[in-house]
Parts: sequence; C-alpha cells; structure tokens
Amino acid sequence: MKKIEKVVLAYSGGLDTSVILKWLRKTYACEVVTMTADLGQEEELDGIEDKALATGASKAYILDLREEFARDFIFPMMRSGALYEGRYMMGTSIARPLIAKGQIEIARKEGAQAVAHGATGKGNDQVRFELTVMALAPDLNTIAPWREWDFKSRTDLVNFARDNDIPVPVTKEKPYSSDRNLLHLSFEGGELEDPWNEPGPQSYQLAAPPEKAPDEPLVVTIDFERGDPVAIDGEALSPAALIAKLNKLGGAHGVGRVDMVENRLVGMKSRGVYETPGGTIIHAAHRDLEGVCLDREVMHLRDGLLPRYAEMVYYGFWYSPEREALQALIDKSQERVTGTVRLKLYKGAVYPLGRKSPNSLYNANLATFEEDSIYNQADAEGFIRLMGLRLRAGKME
Repeated sequence: MKKIEKVVLAYSGGLDTSVILKWLRKTYACEVVTMTADLGQEEELDGIEDKALATGASKAYILDLREEFARDFIFPMMRSGALYEGRYMMGTSIARPLIAKGQIEIARKEGAQAVAHGATGKGNDQVRFELTVMALAPDLNTIAPWREWDFKSRTDLVNFARDNDIPVPVTKEKPYSSDRNLLHLSFEGGELEDPWNEPGPQSYQLAAPPEKAPDEPLVVTIDFERGDPVAIDGEALSPAALIAKLNKLGGAHGVGRVDMVENRLVGMKSRGVYETPGGTIIHAAHRDLEGVCLDREVMHLRDGLLPRYAEMVYYGFWYSPEREALQALIDKSQERVTGTVRLKLYKGAVYPLGRKSPNSLYNANLATFEEDSIYNQADAEGFIRLMGLRLRAGKME
C-alpha cells in the first residue's frame, strides 16, 4: 500500500464513524477529510460539520445528493419492482453506491490516496462500498477499520469515544444500529437480536403503529410516466420531494414497516426492522398500474429476473455490466407504464382502488361477462386440446 497522507471518510456522525475519524488520525498519522451524503436524514445532520471538525477532520464536506439519490438510484430500482427475498425494499443497499461515488469525487478533489468506511466485517455494506470503489476508482486504497483494529464490540467503541471526549449517540433507550435516508429507516441490534422479541416502541419512527393510526382512511392518487411517479393528487413534484411527501402520508397511516430475518451476503442471517412508507406506496401503485399497461410475456419475463436484480443491488453490484444490462431491459418494459393509480391508506395497509392509463391493454369488450361480438368462446376448445396434448400423449391408443 502506498503512503497514505489523506483519507476521505464516509462520515455519518454516529458512534462508529466518529471513533473511526479519531482512530484514523492516530493510526495512520494522516489528514482525514469527512464526506457526509445528505440523502434525506433531516435532523440527523444537524451540527455534523462542527462535530467532524471537533473530532479531528481537516475538512468536512456535506453533499446534498437527495435529488440524485431519488432520480438516479431509487427510481431505477423501483422501476424494476424488485424486493430482496420478496420483502426488503433495499433502502440501505441502494444508498451505498451513491455515498461511495461521492467519496470518490471528494478524494479526487482533495488529492487523497484512500477512502474509508465504517462498515463491519460481518455486514453487507463493506462489499457495497468497496465494489463501487473498484468499479469507479480502482487506484484508490480502501481502509476498513473494523477489519483492522483491536476493538471487538460496540461497547469497546463507546469506551474509546468517552476516553477521547467524543459524544456517544447510543443509549439504553435507543440501542439500535440504524440507517436513515430518503427511502427508509432501518433498525438492527438491541432486543432485535432475538428474533422472537417484539420490536420496541423506539423502533417506530417513520411509521405509526397501526393501532394508533387514524380510523379514517386516506385516499391518494399517484401519476406515473414511463414507470416513474411524477405527481401526487395532481401536484407535480421532484423525485425527492415526492418520496418525502409519501413518507409523511404513509407514515401517518402506519404504512411501510417490515420486520424480517434476512440472509446477508457474508452467509449469516440477521434480523432487521425497516420503515419505508413512501417506497411501499410507490411499489404498490406501480405494480398495480403495470397490470393494465404491460404485455403478459414482458411482465413474466421481467418478473423472472427480479430475484437476480435484487441480489445485484443487495450485494453491491450497482456499477456492474450485468445490472446495467438488466436495467436496460427493465427500462424498455417501462415505456408503456404511464397513467394514474388511486389508493387507500389505512391502518398499515395500501389498497389500490382504481387505475387508468392511455396505454391500457385492458379491453372491457373482451373481458366482459355480458354478451360480446369479439370473442368466440367455442375457440377455447381447440386451444385447450392442444395445450393438453402432451398430458394425453402417453395415454392415447
């Protein structure tokens, strides 16, 4: 490894990255520049620049990436309709490639030789960060302190932070390791480490508990163009503003919580709670609109590839030729997905009520149970006989 004189650290201001900032200064005797990506963390970013500088950073960058995140990362992923293991909307997974891209941009600007991240050696994020660096800037070194230092637990980090006058954001009341951005808020650790335990009340931050949600449902309409949501109740919004508004609407009605045990890339199972109100609404509306817009075989072909697409995003292969190739197929399928969906939000659930599209393939004259002059029902007999030919073949004399 070449001499490290300057490192760009992906800095969240939390326990891990605050300790890493001080540790990098002591261990590598180098200059540390922090890069914080504003992906919609809201109040979590308050005072983060001052904290970074007070902890030893020579410079502290805060990049407003909210619109880029929504437009170029969240929306392409949501056009696919992919969910990891059928449930997880990958709010953390999709953010890491953009954060790493921002790090690389600052590293180039500052003439740094390395980037650093706070991902543990047990998790998925280390892969996501480092695959992005390999794809976009293979000449940069990556420092992963959790794979180098002698600390064995977050308790060790808390002790180091207190010994070095670093404010500690973890308490007994809020013991979670969490990640927040425009798309979601995740929780791991604490009582969640026992899969049998019910999540504590502090894990309800974006979405209200369904039993405390309003007794009156909320009806909203979402307009789509080529697979992307563009307006709520007729009001055109930017990608980031649209997701933020749906987060508030959905969260108030308890929409968007998932509690699951998932399979990490490294081989272990982990339990997480994810709050994704706006994403859940978009996913439900988008899927419903596709029902009237997409050709059957195009939909089935795309659906067959979704588990692979979800794995690419979850595993960190956003900047890979296979993801880009599959994205091109998905985006081609979305050319017809334009229209409006009306939905009801109620007690944690999303119910599509109606959908319309100028590209609708639905033909009421074909589907009707009443008399029609288009479809000859007698034609179905020959169709069924041919479909069943192989089933009869071994029994025919």
